[in-house]
Amino acid sequence: MSRHPEVKLAQRLDKIYITVQLPDAKDAKVNLEPDGIFTFSATAGAGNSTYELKMDLYDKVNKEASKINVGVRSIFCVVEKAEKGWWKKLLRGDGKAPHYVKVDWDKWVDEDADGPGDLDLGGMDFSNFGNMGGDAMDDDFEDSDDEEQAENVQKTGED
Repeated sequence: MSRHPEVKLAQRLDKIYITVQLPDAKDAKVNLEPDGIFTFSATAGAGNSTYELKMDLYDKVNKEASKINVGVRSIFCVVEKAEKGWWKKLLRGDGKAPHYVKVDWDKWVDEDADGPGDLDLGGMDFSNFGNMGGDAMDDDFEDSDDEEQAENVQKTGED
């Protein structure tokens, strides 16, 4: 039986930020479809538990312009919207979002306060979704240099 990782979402005029919080994820697979279907799977934890996730984003997205970073503690995606504009909500459907999907208040900006300033991504190494090969994004991702950054954080005590 698979589990669901905690997911944080935030929106800007032209993009959606998705953070899948799963420390020490192995065999991470991420798929983004142009119609807004986002899927994720990985194993993590002492028992190598399987984590899976499928979210139907509210509207269409630009897969080729979207980016992903697989880090030590989380998988961070910058999903470009197909058309600029504020979505009235982030996920399709009439019900509430699942309990494991939360608003990322650290990245959230109110609609009337969204300006030209972009989010500081701290030098993360991003790969394009469009350059992962194939239509089904099932390639395994290699860890980025976040491991080195995590070691530096531990040494300096900064977060």
